[in-house]
Amino acid sequence: MEAMQSTRRRPRTLALELVESLGDRIRDGRSTPGDKLPSEAAIMAEFGVSRTVVREAISKLQASGLVETRHGVGTFVVGLGDAAPFRIAPEQFATLRDVIAVLELRIGVETEAASLAAVRRTPANLADMRVALGAIAAAIEAGRDAVGPDFQFHLEVARATQNTHFAELMASLGAMIIPRGRLDGPAPVTAERREYLRRVNGEHESIYDAIVNQDPEAARAAMRTHLANSRERRRRANAA
Repeated sequence: MEAMQSTRRRPRTLALELVESLGDRIRDGRSTPGDKLPSEAAIMAEFGVSRTVVREAISKLQASGLVETRHGVGTFVVGLGDAAPFRIAPEQFATLRDVIAVLELRIGVETEAASLAAVRRTPANLADMRVALGAIAAAIEAGRDAVGPDFQFHLEVARATQNTHFAELMASLGAMIIPRGRLDGPAPVTAERREYLRRVNGEHESIYDAIVNQDPEAARAAMRTHLANSRERRRRANAA
């Protein structure tokens, strides 16, 4: 009897997993408003699920306001659903004052996220953080600023809280919250710049270590130190 009940629940579980996967693509910017979702057949092939699962997932995405289906045309991304009311537009990152204001918001949100992540993180969360940290280090050594994987690390910390609101808020902000991606612009990574980026990633490692050790106070302090240092680096760079 239990096996039969488990089998009956499975399509619903798969649909919820598919909702989360497709929703993540919308929230982190891989799929943007106006984009057309892949066809049912393509989603079935990519995720290895049935047509029934795909249709249930699309229905749930429609109900949350993330997508809309146009009969005979396809399903399109329309926004961020419940996360849409809060948004910081790109033009609101134009000046040093703007960037510092966002850093102040992040200090308030991400320090607590790090604390919760230290208590609630799973082995999978730790593995995802480790991948992001490795990508940052590889990008730095390759002469890139690593803005994308830097944001990914912070997003993975938010996800490790097991509270979807933290992850949705971070995803709604996107990679533009990494200050050097907004104010520094594209520039060659000199030896001095590479050393600076290594120090920044060392701060990430301190956050990660505290989360690994399930030390919420240390995680909170490490995140606060990292973001406060980022704020001060911005101020010093502007004064130079």
